[in-house]
Amino acid sequence: MLTFEQKLEIIESFPELTRKDVSMKRVNFHYEESLYDKKIVVYHLHPTGNGFVYVGNLPQYEVDKKGFVNIRDFSEKELRSVLADSLDYLSLEPEPPYDKTWVSRDNVKLDLVYEEPFWNVYTGKNLEESFGTFDDAENYLLDQGFKEKK
Repeated sequence: MLTFEQKLEIIESFPELTRKDVSMKRVNFHYEESLYDKKIVVYHLHPTGNGFVYVGNLPQYEVDKKGFVNIRDFSEKELRSVLADSLDYLSLEPEPPYDKTWVSRDNVKLDLVYEEPFWNVYTGKNLEESFGTFDDAENYLLDQGFKEKK
């Protein structure tokens, strides 16, 4: 387990973060350039080494109800990775609402809908396929002979 000082050194190596000392010798780090109301990336880093990093709803982390993951037992590599993921999460524009109909030559219609975090293809109300990215969903539809309805 990293010490408090080691965690501080790693966190402070991210120039985007601003240190804010809070009560009981705990430290928060804010990301002022966040595109969201959420600005706190590191929450209540304590001299015991306990602390939390905000990752929202990223699926690769087990988070509390507020979107924070506990970093108490993180290695240097894990801490750097979670900090980078948090900054990416807070600096990326959300996907715009997308709900478009695609049509085949035979006039069969499928709907491609973005429902965070997936791109879902529906036949009527029935889910046909689900994809992690727009490109994967688009490639599937094109391979199946569909084109976006204009």
